[in-house]
Amino acid sequence: MISSVGFHTLGCKLNFSETATVARQFGEKGFDIVDFKDFADIYVINTCSVTENADRKCKKIVRKALKTNPNAFIIVMGCYAQLKPQEIAAIPGVDAVLGAAEKFRLFDILKDFNKNTITEIHHCQIQETTTFIPSFTLENRTRAFLKVQDGCDYKCSFCTIPLARGISRSASTNIILNEAKKLEASGAKEIVLTGVNIGDYGKFESNLSEAKFIDLIKILDAELTQIPRIRISSIEPNLLTDEIIEFVANSKRFMPHFHVPLQSGCDKILKTMRRRYQSDFYSVRIAKIKEIIPHACIGCDVIVGFPGETQQDFQETADFINNLDITYLHVFPFSERTNTLASEMSNSVSLGERYERSEILRYISEKKKNAFYDEHIGSTQNILFENEIENDLIFGFSENYIRVGISKEKYQDGEIAQVKIFDNFNGRYLIGKVYH
Repeated sequence: MISSVGFHTLGCKLNFSETATVARQFGEKGFDIVDFKDFADIYVINTCSVTENADRKCKKIVRKALKTNPNAFIIVMGCYAQLKPQEIAAIPGVDAVLGAAEKFRLFDILKDFNKNTITEIHHCQIQETTTFIPSFTLENRTRAFLKVQDGCDYKCSFCTIPLARGISRSASTNIILNEAKKLEASGAKEIVLTGVNIGDYGKFESNLSEAKFIDLIKILDAELTQIPRIRISSIEPNLLTDEIIEFVANSKRFMPHFHVPLQSGCDKILKTMRRRYQSDFYSVRIAKIKEIIPHACIGCDVIVGFPGETQQDFQETADFINNLDITYLHVFPFSERTNTLASEMSNSVSLGERYERSEILRYISEKKKNAFYDEHIGSTQNILFENEIENDLIFGFSENYIRVGISKEKYQDGEIAQVKIFDNFNGRYLIGKVYH
């Protein structure tokens, strides 16, 4: 009898929230949820397609599952499944491929979970994917990821997300609040609001705009009285308004932490990328955050080696970032994606050069993060501890997303304590003692 299922998620926190929602569907049907590394009758792989590496990982994960149980029923869903269903179907051992609109209707679509010789492909045109399905995941009853928005209407020349997830869409504030209340009832201490383009929140299936993102966060702030922390995940600079920044500055519940994609500090490259801002606009946004929340942690994404990026263009980006008051970078070497404008552009940058430029920016990121950490030595921070122990220390994060470790005997995951910071361990984390 088929009774157990294991899950593996590739990619972003949005994917993790959606995997958790599918797992709950299996649980409601009486299936045992097991660790992916353990023996299972069914393995579900939720894929990403942001980079080529994520695509290759999918094949590796399928092989790993079949090594554990050669007779397991293998389901592949997610962004890669939407973009390249036939390619996935050709992977030996895959039994079902579910696209963007089909992954949440798994039990309606698949008649059973018995292996056969022909892979089932359930995949509609992305234009038909217009429904918003609420999702959330809760990690160790400490930090939860709550999906508030899906899809994207932007047309950045390097990105496949609109092709993989469809148009921008959301649920009403009441629906999102009800999902958040479930997390509150479960004992979650922190909620991270996630989506593809969360600043675009407010586009509904009816095309009627009930609320904007600022309205949503005000409601969550007022209603989630038992949740001490809420974070905003990545938000586009052109959608990060003064009103949002000022609200976070004055809120006791929303954390002083922003992740604002940059992608390039060179205006020529930003234009070729079809981004909706230029570098001067971005720098004004960062300055606004630091003006009213000086201790805020600010992260940003950068792509290096975009087609046509000369050494001078890259130097503009490096100089621009050096002068920005940010905390850390997520650096991505440009990766050609099928069916994007960027994949057809000439003047490509060699893979070696992309790697070298990535390393330069990662070095800048390390310096900035280390300096930010140094600024907090001697301060007292509220730390939410997580189920992470290393070198006899238990770790957690401050309100402004600094990783802090204290003696593991002192606290358990899910607890919040005031910690006095006294040392910086090579920019990896700060070391502290519980403040009395």
